[in-house]
Amino acid sequence: MSNVNLMCEKSFSEADQKIVDRLMELQQALIEGDLDKLDGMILDVDDFINVIGKYQSKSEFISQIRDDTLTYSNFDILNPTVLFDGDNSASLIANIRMSVEINGKELRVISNSVVGFEKIDGKWNICKWEN
Repeated sequence: MSNVNLMCEKSFSEADQKIVDRLMELQQALIEGDLDKLDGMILDVDDFINVIGKYQSKSEFISQIRDDTLTYSNFDILNPTVLFDGDNSASLIANIRMSVEINGKELRVISNSVVGFEKIDGKWNICKWEN
């Protein structure tokens, strides 16, 4: 059973749905701690703002998942909007409610998130995540 939920009444175009599905795939990998999947989905960028507002690189972010500094258990994507900038760049904007444990302290937060995507070799990869 997935702990990633899309909470939205609108329907999406096929292109928009691919972006939404990719975000849900990323969030499920975070919950499962699937480091190989995360490494393959996230581009080598320094443009992540984590749940507590700290800028960090991909390697720092994945390291926090690896050592259980950040442990995700649930995501609710609330009314996402997908915007395209050409054929190979997109952004998803949504409020995301998440359950996360940070250094052993459990939090339930709602974040106004912007997730950037870049299409490489036919796959949408995450290039930015601002919480």
